[in-house]
Amino acid sequence: MPTALIADDERLMRDQLKLRLAQVWPELEIIAEAKNGEEAISLTFEHNPDFAFLDIRMPGTTGLEAAQAISQSTHVVFVTAYDQYAVEAFEHGAIDYVLKPADVERLALTVERLKKRLVNPPNDMQDLIAKIAKQVTQKPVYLQWIQASIGQELRLIPVDDVLFFQSDEKYTRVQTKNYEALIRKPVRDLLEELNPDLFWQIHRATLVNSKAIEGVVKDLRGRLLVKVSGLDEKLEVSRSFTHLFKQM
Repeated sequence: MPTALIADDERLMRDQLKLRLAQVWPELEIIAEAKNGEEAISLTFEHNPDFAFLDIRMPGTTGLEAAQAISQSTHVVFVTAYDQYAVEAFEHGAIDYVLKPADVERLALTVERLKKRLVNPPNDMQDLIAKIAKQVTQKPVYLQWIQASIGQELRLIPVDDVLFFQSDEKYTRVQTKNYEALIRKPVRDLLEELNPDLFWQIHRATLVNSKAIEGVVKDLRGRLLVKVSGLDEKLEVSRSFTHLFKQM
């Protein structure tokens, strides 16, 4: 029976990948899970899995660094939300990849390739991993998914679906067209992870999706208010950020 390790710092992502793998490869046994690259390395040498599914970006020791340490003893599959890095690896034929969130159809293709590789020893991937690592440090990588709470449910929300983020003292509201959710990450931290061309800061506590801006109006007090597509609610623009709308 083939075995595998899954390494991702987000539990929801690990659970989803396990579920999808069980659907397309029920014979595969997940024998270990890791929250970071350091755990992935330790558990790989402890359990000796046939495959290691490694998230490229994890806190501390990354998936790329873990791959450099374990790729001679196990077949590495990169798990990533950032297609440009994954495709680079795939085109060289040495590594396969899974895009977040795991899609059953795409994962089935990955599994077919992995089954064929199982009969051979792992490839020497050191040069390729180093090349991908260099790309990761050179190119800005922005957050693609938000893990948020809706009541008692955890949900993965594509960043492109978010209309705006708005923080209070404890939580940040994540507003989409159809629902709102809550996260604990403040706007100041989101600023470092989101694409600044897509999300504009219009207030110290508010980030708005620029593609969702329907218009800007002034109220009776002279304040600028952003009209967000699909919502009746308007978002206040503080004076520090009015320059964003001078040409609108």
